[in-house]
Amino acid sequence: MQHGQVISYASRQLKPHEKNYPTHDLELAAVVFALKIWRHYLYGVRCEIFTDHKSLKYIFTQKDLNLRQRRWLELIKDYDLTIQYQPGKANVVADALSRNRLWVPVFGDLRQEILYESHHSGYTVHPGSGKMYADMKLLFWWPGMKKDVAEFVSRCEACQLVKAEHQRPGGLLQSLPIPEWKWEEVTMDFAMGFPRSRQGHDAIWVVVDRLTKSAHFLPIRQTDSVDRLAQIYVKEIVRLHGVPRVIVSDRDGRFTSRLWKGIQQGLGTKLHFSTAFHPQTDGQSERTIQVLEDLLRLCVLDFSGSWEDHIPLIEFAYNNSFQSSIGMAPYEALYGRKCRTPLTLTEVGDRQALGATFADETAQKINLIRERLKAAQDRQQKYYNQKHRFVEFQVGDFVYVKVSPMKGVSRFGQVSKLSPRYVGPFEILERIGKAAYKLMLSDSMPDVHNVFHVSTLRKWVSDSGKKVSADEVEIQENLTYKEEPELILAYDVRKLRSKQIPMVKVQWKHRTAREATWEKESDMRRLYPYLF
Repeated sequence: MQHGQVISYASRQLKPHEKNYPTHDLELAAVVFALKIWRHYLYGVRCEIFTDHKSLKYIFTQKDLNLRQRRWLELIKDYDLTIQYQPGKANVVADALSRNRLWVPVFGDLRQEILYESHHSGYTVHPGSGKMYADMKLLFWWPGMKKDVAEFVSRCEACQLVKAEHQRPGGLLQSLPIPEWKWEEVTMDFAMGFPRSRQGHDAIWVVVDRLTKSAHFLPIRQTDSVDRLAQIYVKEIVRLHGVPRVIVSDRDGRFTSRLWKGIQQGLGTKLHFSTAFHPQTDGQSERTIQVLEDLLRLCVLDFSGSWEDHIPLIEFAYNNSFQSSIGMAPYEALYGRKCRTPLTLTEVGDRQALGATFADETAQKINLIRERLKAAQDRQQKYYNQKHRFVEFQVGDFVYVKVSPMKGVSRFGQVSKLSPRYVGPFEILERIGKAAYKLMLSDSMPDVHNVFHVSTLRKWVSDSGKKVSADEVEIQENLTYKEEPELILAYDVRKLRSKQIPMVKVQWKHRTAREATWEKESDMRRLYPYLF
């Protein structure tokens, strides 16, 4: 190199006897080789040799030299040179050439074409950034190639739609506030799929107090109307505990109905719903339903009979079981003393707690429960956040929505395992709390709630510059949309043995020119005559 410009390159294969040289001698042999072939450039002038083999710096002061090294040193001393150490990461050009890789210059879109073929070719089929870089580095090299590969793969829209994220799920734990008093805030959900009992019931309505963890299990019919559910609610919940201040539930159609909302508004109760496809919001009810189903299985196995006959016993057992989050049984948390059962007669005795003393003990117990719940929430956040990562989007960003929780829905003409994992992109309209976002969905999707938890979203990254909003694409009720052609790019004729088929290269709306497809000209003229 001279004045920072490359004058010439040189390389050769090792001779058979040179393959036995140690690394130090091989590096020194490379210096001697360069001095010999470029003697007419280097002899009589000041020159510097850069190497990534640090020990060559001390070749002139090294005491113990073998005969080969001494012979080479006599040749080197004929030149006015210094040997400088340069790490391999800095000496990238020589490092690339030494591995027989092709150095790709900045020439038009050459690098992008190589990246495109390496990723979209039928012989590679959209490899990840790590695999793609491992294959490319055997053949090509340019500064920052690994970073370019990672950025190219991250902007591939097909990969964003189809590939699962192999990293910690997004979204840290956001705990619900701890209630101030008993049965002020409740959660509720339905446990479905039970055999029809003699009374005609085939489901259980589970209602849980968020403070004391006490629960009621109410047998119902899946076909019960909202008006009938309201009657059961007043008879079994309001009659015993008064009107709750807050109800937390999922987005079941009965809970989101106008009648149910009107009833609760009349009672002065606020309704808090979980975000779309994120049942963890109502985790208290979900966990209680798991315990309920286990207890029902055990009772049916041990005592036989109808499952509904065991509901009173199961509710009693659940409310008298120790709850680790509050450090006591729900019954004790609710009534201020342990329940009198045949197993605790000697322990409970005939306790007399009246007046101010009982009221003080109750208040102290509530404060103790709230402290224990806060400690339990802190533990849950610690364990949960270790396995999750913080993810944040901005208003105006476009995101994909994970659709795997939605069952039995075909998307983009594919079903089951061949369905894309994500649909979209959709624009973010508003941030709801710390971990949810409101999206701009199409007017043709009235049944899909437009608030999603951050764990179901993936940021849309694209170099096409096109942002596709829900209004620009006519999304069907089953979350599909029909692609429309935008432009004819080229014409061709496919020749077969007995006939010729005219073909056209079509660029589709919201797609780049690279994603254009070849279609039959006759089909395009029949379906889209305005293109011709």
